[in-house]
Amino acid sequence: MRIQIVDSFTTRPFAGNPAGVCLLPAGEWPDDRWLRRVAAELNHSETAFALPLPAGGEAELEIRWFTPLVETNLCGHATLATVHTLAREGLLTGPVRFLSRSSGILSASVAPDGAVTLDFPAAPGSEVPVPDGLAEALGVRPVATLRTGALGDLLTVLPDEAAVRAVRPDLAAVAALTRREGLRGIIVTAAAASPAADRGDGGYDFVSRFFSPAEGIPEDPVTGSAHTALAPYWAARLGRTDALVGFQASARTGLVRASVHGDRVHLTGHAVTVLEADLRV
Repeated sequence: MRIQIVDSFTTRPFAGNPAGVCLLPAGEWPDDRWLRRVAAELNHSETAFALPLPAGGEAELEIRWFTPLVETNLCGHATLATVHTLAREGLLTGPVRFLSRSSGILSASVAPDGAVTLDFPAAPGSEVPVPDGLAEALGVRPVATLRTGALGDLLTVLPDEAAVRAVRPDLAAVAALTRREGLRGIIVTAAAASPAADRGDGGYDFVSRFFSPAEGIPEDPVTGSAHTALAPYWAARLGRTDALVGFQASARTGLVRASVHGDRVHLTGHAVTVLEADLRV
């Protein structure tokens, strides 16, 4: 069985967010313990496993995502990596639909230039009081905090882009806070300092970072699923629902292009395959 490592939301290797991709043969799912061990062995923020479904159903494949520690409900960059891999293997003839266990049907398409667009459920936030200990955990006082419903994150708005880039969180405190509050992770975000400027990584409208140490992800390089909350938030503040561009300011960096369509968000990005290997166990 082949395993591929794909860098998502980037056009160059060793940037964006690396994901493991395992295209399983048709049949039954492997034992969950095996799936967890493979994900732990690869040790990326997420590994996606895709299983073909019988023809004529509501989806072509079922997809599951695992961090090195837990199974997750939604992952954007590993889904993008899976679509990229399917296209690269010549297994796509048009749009593809995935059955997920907690997020419904997720569809995706590939443009002629290789860009992948994901159709995900939107996760608009509801403003809540700043949780006790959050400012201390992040080292900066938030402007506002929002719960993102089923996504399970805390969208944390900071004063400006410089504050987002400067965050050096106390990861033990972040893990304790997310466990206490029943959260997957913490998104920090702010408006771009100068959206029209050419920064070498492209112009963008907002900046973000994502921390989920309790689930084995100290800082995620580029978090597609977080943009299902970021896109509705910034669409409302920027006064437009299309052509939104988010820059994730991790060490690897990445760009996520987004548009809001009612209760759905479209996320677009490129990917690069950097490794192929045979799984011998």
